[in-house]
Amino acid sequence: MTAVYLDADACPVREEVYRVVERTGVDLLIVHNGSRPIRPPQASNVRLVIVDGSMDAADNWIAERIGPGDLCVTADIPLAARCLKQGARALSHNGHIWTADNIGGALAGRELSRHLRELGHTGGAPPFGPADRSRFLGALDGVIAAARKQSPARPG
Repeated sequence: MTAVYLDADACPVREEVYRVVERTGVDLLIVHNGSRPIRPPQASNVRLVIVDGSMDAADNWIAERIGPGDLCVTADIPLAARCLKQGARALSHNGHIWTADNIGGALAGRELSRHLRELGHTGGAPPFGPADRSRFLGALDGVIAAARKQSPARPG
Protein backbone atom coordinates (compact mmCIF):
# COMPACT_ATOMS: atom_id res chain seq x y z
CA MET A 1 0.00 0.00 0.00
CA THR A 2 1.29 3.41 -0.91
CA ALA A 3 -0.60 5.85 1.34
CA VAL A 4 -3.80 6.70 3.19
CA TYR A 5 -5.33 10.05 2.24
CA LEU A 6 -7.56 11.36 5.03
CA ASP A 7 -10.27 13.85 4.09
CA ALA A 8 -9.93 15.39 7.53
CA ASP A 9 -12.52 18.18 7.55
CA ALA A 10 -15.28 17.10 9.96
CA CYS A 11 -13.81 13.59 10.17
CA PRO A 12 -15.00 11.70 13.27
CA VAL A 13 -12.36 8.94 12.99
CA ARG A 14 -9.08 10.87 12.79
CA GLU A 15 -7.72 9.39 16.03
CA GLU A 16 -8.52 5.88 14.85
CA VAL A 17 -6.69 6.48 11.57
CA TYR A 18 -3.70 7.85 13.48
CA ARG A 19 -3.53 4.71 15.64
CA VAL A 20 -3.77 2.34 12.68
CA VAL A 21 -1.08 4.10 10.60
CA GLU A 22 1.18 4.24 13.65
CA ARG A 23 0.79 0.49 14.12
CA THR A 24 1.11 -0.40 10.42
CA GLY A 25 3.67 2.20 9.33
CA VAL A 26 1.55 3.18 6.30
CA ASP A 27 2.06 6.74 5.05
CA LEU A 28 -0.74 9.15 5.96
CA LEU A 29 -1.62 12.44 4.29
CA ILE A 30 -4.07 14.45 6.39
CA VAL A 31 -5.76 16.91 4.04
CA HIS A 32 -7.94 19.75 5.34
CA ASN A 33 -8.74 23.40 4.85
CA GLY A 34 -7.35 24.68 8.14
CA SER A 35 -10.74 25.80 9.44
CA ARG A 36 -10.04 24.23 12.82
CA PRO A 37 -6.86 23.05 14.48
CA ILE A 38 -5.86 19.45 13.85
CA ARG A 39 -3.07 17.89 15.87
CA PRO A 40 -1.61 15.00 13.91
CA PRO A 41 0.90 12.65 15.47
CA GLN A 42 4.54 13.60 15.09
CA ALA A 43 5.74 10.71 12.96
CA SER A 44 7.84 10.39 9.84
CA ASN A 45 5.00 8.65 7.97
CA VAL A 46 2.44 11.41 8.70
CA ARG A 47 2.10 14.61 6.67
CA LEU A 48 -0.39 17.43 7.27
CA VAL A 49 -1.59 19.18 4.11
CA ILE A 50 -3.52 22.42 4.55
CA VAL A 51 -5.33 23.55 1.42
CA ASP A 52 -7.06 26.87 0.83
CA GLY A 53 -10.61 27.29 2.08
CA SER A 54 -12.27 27.23 -1.33
CA MET A 55 -15.10 24.80 -2.02
CA ASP A 56 -13.80 21.25 -2.59
CA ALA A 57 -10.13 22.27 -2.28
CA ALA A 58 -9.30 19.25 -0.08
CA ASP A 59 -11.25 16.92 -2.37
CA ASN A 60 -9.49 18.27 -5.45
CA TRP A 61 -6.06 17.98 -3.83
CA ILE A 62 -6.70 14.35 -2.94
CA ALA A 63 -8.28 13.41 -6.29
CA GLU A 64 -5.38 14.94 -8.22
CA ARG A 65 -2.74 12.95 -6.31
CA ILE A 66 -4.27 9.65 -5.25
CA GLY A 67 -3.51 6.58 -7.31
CA PRO A 68 -3.55 2.80 -7.47
CA GLY A 69 -2.62 1.22 -4.16
CA ASP A 70 -3.76 4.26 -2.16
CA LEU A 71 -6.76 4.56 0.15
CA CYS A 72 -8.98 7.59 0.73
CA VAL A 73 -10.91 7.83 3.99
CA THR A 74 -13.88 10.10 3.35
CA ALA A 75 -17.60 10.54 3.92
CA ASP A 76 -17.79 12.46 0.64
CA ILE A 77 -19.37 10.15 -1.95
CA PRO A 78 -18.30 12.21 -5.01
CA LEU A 79 -14.71 12.23 -3.73
CA ALA A 80 -14.87 8.46 -3.18
CA ALA A 81 -16.05 8.07 -6.80
CA ARG A 82 -13.17 10.22 -8.07
CA CYS A 83 -10.67 8.13 -6.07
CA LEU A 84 -12.09 4.87 -7.42
CA LYS A 85 -11.69 6.22 -10.96
CA GLN A 86 -8.00 6.76 -10.20
CA GLY A 87 -7.64 3.11 -9.20
CA ALA A 88 -7.52 3.83 -5.47
CA ARG A 89 -9.65 2.40 -2.69
CA ALA A 90 -12.21 4.42 -0.71
CA LEU A 91 -13.59 3.91 2.79
CA SER A 92 -16.30 5.88 4.57
CA HIS A 93 -16.11 6.94 8.22
CA ASN A 94 -18.68 4.32 9.20
CA GLY A 95 -16.66 1.47 7.68
CA HIS A 96 -18.46 1.22 4.35
CA ILE A 97 -16.04 0.21 1.59
CA TRP A 98 -16.81 2.01 -1.67
CA THR A 99 -16.38 -0.06 -4.83
CA ALA A 100 -17.08 0.31 -8.53
CA ASP A 101 -20.17 -1.85 -7.93
CA ASN A 102 -21.76 0.30 -5.23
CA ILE A 103 -20.61 3.87 -5.88
CA GLY A 104 -23.14 4.58 -8.67
CA GLY A 105 -26.08 3.76 -6.42
CA ALA A 106 -24.59 5.87 -3.63
CA LEU A 107 -24.20 8.86 -5.97
CA ALA A 108 -27.82 8.46 -7.14
CA GLY A 109 -29.05 8.19 -3.55
CA ARG A 110 -27.09 11.29 -2.60
CA GLU A 111 -28.69 13.23 -5.44
CA LEU A 112 -32.16 12.00 -4.47
CA SER A 113 -31.58 13.05 -0.85
CA ARG A 114 -30.43 16.49 -1.99
CA HIS A 115 -33.57 16.87 -4.10
CA LEU A 116 -35.82 15.80 -1.21
CA ARG A 117 -34.13 18.33 1.11
CA GLU A 118 -34.78 21.05 -1.47
CA LEU A 119 -38.44 20.06 -1.38
CA GLY A 120 -38.46 20.49 2.40
CA HIS A 121 -38.27 16.88 3.51
CA THR A 122 -36.17 16.29 6.58
CA GLY A 123 -34.21 13.27 7.67
CA GLY A 124 -30.73 12.07 7.16
CA ALA A 125 -28.20 9.61 8.35
CA PRO A 126 -28.41 8.33 11.91
CA PRO A 127 -25.91 9.81 14.36
CA PHE A 128 -22.37 8.44 14.30
CA GLY A 129 -21.92 5.98 17.15
CA PRO A 130 -19.61 3.42 18.74
CA ALA A 131 -20.71 0.65 16.36
CA ASP A 132 -19.73 2.87 13.40
CA ARG A 133 -16.32 3.52 14.96
CA SER A 134 -15.75 -0.19 15.55
CA ARG A 135 -16.90 -1.11 12.03
CA PHE A 136 -14.56 1.56 10.62
CA LEU A 137 -11.54 0.19 12.49
CA GLY A 138 -12.22 -3.33 11.26
CA ALA A 139 -12.70 -2.15 7.69
CA LEU A 140 -9.56 0.03 7.76
CA ASP A 141 -7.43 -2.88 8.99
CA GLY A 142 -8.97 -5.12 6.32
CA VAL A 143 -8.41 -2.66 3.48
CA ILE A 144 -4.79 -2.07 4.49
CA ALA A 145 -4.14 -5.82 4.75
CA ALA A 146 -5.72 -6.47 1.34
CA ALA A 147 -3.79 -3.61 -0.26
CA ARG A 148 -0.52 -4.91 1.14
CA LYS A 149 -1.18 -8.34 -0.35
CA GLN A 150 -1.89 -6.83 -3.78
CA SER A 151 0.84 -4.16 -3.85
CA PRO A 152 4.54 -4.88 -3.67
CA ALA A 153 6.39 -3.14 -0.88
CA ARG A 154 7.87 0.23 -1.72
CA PRO A 155 11.63 0.45 -1.97
CA GLY A 156 12.80 2.10 1.13
